[in-house]
Amino acid sequence: MADDLPSTSDGALVRAARLGDEAAFGELVDRYGPGMLRYARRLVNGSDADAGEVVQEALISAWKSLDSFRGESSLKTWLFRLVHRRAVDLMRHRRPTPIDDELLSRAVKVADDNPLQDVLDSELLEALQQALDELPWNQRSAWLLREVEGLGYDEIALAMGTTVGAVRGHLHRGRRQLAERMARWR
Repeated sequence: MADDLPSTSDGALVRAARLGDEAAFGELVDRYGPGMLRYARRLVNGSDADAGEVVQEALISAWKSLDSFRGESSLKTWLFRLVHRRAVDLMRHRRPTPIDDELLSRAVKVADDNPLQDVLDSELLEALQQALDELPWNQRSAWLLREVEGLGYDEIALAMGTTVGAVRGHLHRGRRQLAERMARWR
C-alpha cells in the first residue's frame, strides 16, 4: 500500500490508520499538516514554536481518537477543529505577546524591479497582519479558515464548534472591521 498512498482517499487512509498503519497516518499528516500549521500559526499570533506545539498536540489527539472520527464532516474539517481547540487552550493559558511577523508575505506577489512597489507591498502586508491581530478571536479564526484555508461555512462551523449562522456573523463583522482598517489601501 505504501506506493499507492498519495492517491488513496482520506477514508481509506483513516481505515488503515485505525488498524495501526503509521504510513497511512503519515500520508494524512503530509496532506493536511501544512494547512494545520498555517492556521495554527495565525491563531497563536505567528509563533512557530506555539504553532508547532498546537499542531503536534492536535495530531497526537487525532492518532489517539481516530476511532471517534465518524465521518460526519470531512477529515480536513475534523483536523482543523482539533487545531482550533488546542490553540484556544494554549491562548487561554498564556498571555498575548506582541510579535513582529510577516505571516502573509506570500500573499502578495513581490514586484521584481520596483522598489516603491516592494515598500508598498510590505506596508500592505504589515497593515493587514496588524488588522487581523486586532480582530476578536472568533472573527479572526473564521476569516482565516474562509479566506486563507478556503473552507466552506459548514466546515468552518464544525471546525470552530459553532453554528453556520454564528460563522456568517463572525465573517460579516470581521470583514467589515478589516475593510474599515484597510480603507486607505483601496
